[in-house]
Amino acid sequence: MNNYIPPFKINNNMLSLVSDIMEKIGKLNSLNLDKNPRLRKQNRINSIHSSLAIENNKLSYDQVMDVINDKFVIGPQKEIQEVKNAYNAYQMLTKVDPYSIEDLKKVHGVMTFLTIEESGEFRKGPEGVFDGEKCIFICPPADRVNELMNNLFNWMKENNDIHPLILSSIFHYEFVFIHPFSDGNGRIARLWQNIILYNWKNIFEYLPIESRIYKYQEEYYEAIAKCHVNGDSNVFIEFMLKMISESLDEVSIMPIDNNTININNLLNVMEINKPMTSKEIMKKLKIKSKETLRNNYLDPAIDAGYVKLTIPDKPTSKNQMYYKVSK
Repeated sequence: MNNYIPPFKINNNMLSLVSDIMEKIGKLNSLNLDKNPRLRKQNRINSIHSSLAIENNKLSYDQVMDVINDKFVIGPQKEIQEVKNAYNAYQMLTKVDPYSIEDLKKVHGVMTFLTIEESGEFRKGPEGVFDGEKCIFICPPADRVNELMNNLFNWMKENNDIHPLILSSIFHYEFVFIHPFSDGNGRIARLWQNIILYNWKNIFEYLPIESRIYKYQEEYYEAIAKCHVNGDSNVFIEFMLKMISESLDEVSIMPIDNNTININNLLNVMEINKPMTSKEIMKKLKIKSKETLRNNYLDPAIDAGYVKLTIPDKPTSKNQMYYKVSK
């Protein structure tokens, strides 16, 4: 019997958030998300781009999409390799056991392929979390990593009565605290929480929770830091439940109708808060008619709130540009 119990306390706010998430999942199931492959692919690219961006990978969304689509991309080779690795790691999401340390190491090996020496192996040296040159947290010694990870995985196996939304968030924080690998811990923590949740509800295979974390990246690290000080994972659990809830909101407002494919294609060629002219968009979409662009792409996306005009008071201005917004 494993005597290890991560410090946390379930409160009413957590239970309220869990209830809210359950209701949203029920509504999403009726939208048949599994029958919308383009939306699923867009969400997967969002997850990969956001998770890497959190770790200072500078490739744009468009560049990440091009790497995944096997197109030539100019950029730092390590960052390009990180995209390839992340895509391959996320492809394993449905094929691994969330309670297997060996599977965890395999996924880490894929995630860090050709980018670090200790790929797929627990770290052998000391690690710390730094804010610039200031060390804000010393990770547990390397000689304790095996014990701590075994305790964490055994605790998860023995406590399947804890709601997966809460259990996966506890795992995420405890994993970051232990910091078992020399690099790639954040990427693996976010992916592994998705793996745990997928094994509960398959909608989490393509839910871009990482995009919400990226949007609230400062709060993400603040929640982790507060938990280090408090000695429990409560603040982080509540933060992650909010991120999951907001991710479900974002997916639920995506229209599942005849406009979906056009809107998805438009959003895929645009970057958040980066204005583009109609000619630039048409070139990326490979369409020749401004009327087609307006009626089939821009107007539906603008009406749905995904795209905004740089000169909203003069929609027909010759200087008009369009940009994707984060919702």
